[in-house]
Amino acid sequence: MFDYIILVPLFPLFGAFLNGLFGVFADKWGRKFVHAFSAGAVGIAFTVLVFFIYQKVGYPVLLVSLIPALGGFLNVLFGYKWNKTLVHGVGVGSIGLSFILSSIAFYQLIQLPVEKRFVEVLFYKWMVSGDLSLDIAFLLDPLSMVMMLVVTGVSFLIHVYSIGYMHDDPSYARFFSYLNLFVFFMLILVMGNNFPMMFVGWEGVGLCSYLLIGFWFEDDYNAYAGNKAFIVNRIGDYGFLLGMFLIFVTFHSLNYSEVFENARHVLKYNGFLATAITLLLFMGATGKSAQIPLYVWLPDAMAGPTPVSALIHAATMVTAGVYMVARCNALFTMAPVSMAVVATVGAVTALFAASMGFAQRDIKRILAYSTISQLGYMFLAVGVGAFAAGIFHLVTHAFFKALLFLSAGSVIHAMGGEQDVMKMGGLRKYIPATFVTAFIATLAIAGVPGFSGFFSKDEILWYAFSSPYGSPILWLIGAITAGMTAFYMFRWLFLIFFGEPRMDEETKHHIHESPKSMLIPLFILAVLSVVGGYINIPEALGGKSHLHHFLEPITEHAYRVEWPHYPHFLEYALMIISVTLAFIGFLAAYWCYVRDPSLVARITEKYRRLYTVVYNKYFVDEIYNATFVRGVLGSAFSSKKFDEVVIDGAVNGTGKSIYLFGALLSKLQTGYIYHYIWGIVIGVLILLM
Repeated sequence: MFDYIILVPLFPLFGAFLNGLFGVFADKWGRKFVHAFSAGAVGIAFTVLVFFIYQKVGYPVLLVSLIPALGGFLNVLFGYKWNKTLVHGVGVGSIGLSFILSSIAFYQLIQLPVEKRFVEVLFYKWMVSGDLSLDIAFLLDPLSMVMMLVVTGVSFLIHVYSIGYMHDDPSYARFFSYLNLFVFFMLILVMGNNFPMMFVGWEGVGLCSYLLIGFWFEDDYNAYAGNKAFIVNRIGDYGFLLGMFLIFVTFHSLNYSEVFENARHVLKYNGFLATAITLLLFMGATGKSAQIPLYVWLPDAMAGPTPVSALIHAATMVTAGVYMVARCNALFTMAPVSMAVVATVGAVTALFAASMGFAQRDIKRILAYSTISQLGYMFLAVGVGAFAAGIFHLVTHAFFKALLFLSAGSVIHAMGGEQDVMKMGGLRKYIPATFVTAFIATLAIAGVPGFSGFFSKDEILWYAFSSPYGSPILWLIGAITAGMTAFYMFRWLFLIFFGEPRMDEETKHHIHESPKSMLIPLFILAVLSVVGGYINIPEALGGKSHLHHFLEPITEHAYRVEWPHYPHFLEYALMIISVTLAFIGFLAAYWCYVRDPSLVARITEKYRRLYTVVYNKYFVDEIYNATFVRGVLGSAFSSKKFDEVVIDGAVNGTGKSIYLFGALLSKLQTGYIYHYIWGIVIGVLILLM
């Protein structure tokens, strides 16, 4: 019987045959015709291969992560030989197929009864050693499903955008291979059914961030930024590893189901073990998700290409910490001290990072601090026990933050690489499509009613006030941060698109709108930034909280505490206050940067010292450099002496001793026969004696 797998090699062969016949007409018909043969043949063969594997495996979850890895692998091996159409065809197509398979998996999952929406797929036995038994296995449940759809969906749009943004880069294939690898490791992180699988993805996204932040490594600063991200994250990962070891010692397992099911039986509520495990895990989250004190790497991560910034901030790396805390809710709810730490760090980080957005001038660095602040909101949510609200904000943030970064990339593209917002202005007349998308994203992140950010942000603020883990102080910090967010984001918008143009005449002459490959993802993300919040309209506003109910099974093993009940009018009142604060932030930004721009100069001059402190990010990097970096270098100097005198002395001394002993024994090998005979005689006499 004919097996369609034979079509896999035949399609590329057919494409090569057609190009051989008609490629000579490339100059007449255009190279796109030749590219279409090449990309189409490989794309069809790739699709056939994927569905063949799917048919054999029987479940798409395995292929969701495998396909991006395969796409990246092909671009690494052959991308330098391929034309750009084929390179991005493989890179973008693999992520698109992954999104399609994620959608199929989602459809299959929602067909199951709510209590059975927990599917584990074993790939193979990884290792067995004593009590330790690890599998390469995947978990399909509501939480992993939400993350899979966000990661693959948003990443696909970023990949499409990259076609236009990176078109002239000489390392085009390397870029798409790194991008695919990033998505692969993020999928491993969110799809694994055990802690080691999560850790493989955890370290993988760290590696990819290093590669992509320092993508243009010829510039020393880019290489420095990549190193900084990698090293700072190693500090957090050390805590994560210790937490994982402590979990294994306590539960004799690293499988999610075994650990979470037994959490209430093995751990004592508010006990030392529960607190130690969760604080160590959260230490890893502060690094990966850029929270105080390990947030300092993320602003420098803007050194990479803009699509990388969008991918890191919206769909991959920085959301890993929030996902981890939500996944480990059974452990965190056993440790109220840790919950308080998570919520407090999140709230303080949100406020602290928002203040730094007031004075920054780099178009992407402002957005970087907004990401740190919005991640603080997410940790505030999971810290007060509102795990679904934290994931909801993760989803909406993925939409409007990807849109903000890609809009910023469109501005940079139009400005010929310029990133200083003080050298822009009036761009809404030159690039109107980009302006519309940036405006929508700004409305969403500012929490304007009707946009996605409003629903998720206000749900977090409500739980920060009403949760048994929350408090009015946490709500107040979050509400003030909402007003600050509106101020610095509208400051960003007004400085770029409003007022008189501040660029030089040559730059002004070359300003142009981005190509369709960049604009289409912007339009799609703009729609999602508006409608994305409607998947979880709260009951207080007449909705049914669909996402909240969909995610309920993930907290099945969480420690239950009684939540107080408040009337809806209190929720409405708090909502009105937060929206009012956001509106005040908008008015302040409008007055300072549109109505009376000279006001900013007067305020800056009057509070010069405060402005200097904020502009220099409170000198945190300098303090870290003076204490930790130089301290490590100082200890490295003493360690070097210890290595040279003690370690190297012992190693070299052993080598010299063996050499001298060998030289002594070598004297027995004289080459004279009578010496050897006398040796034999003496040996025999000793034996006889």
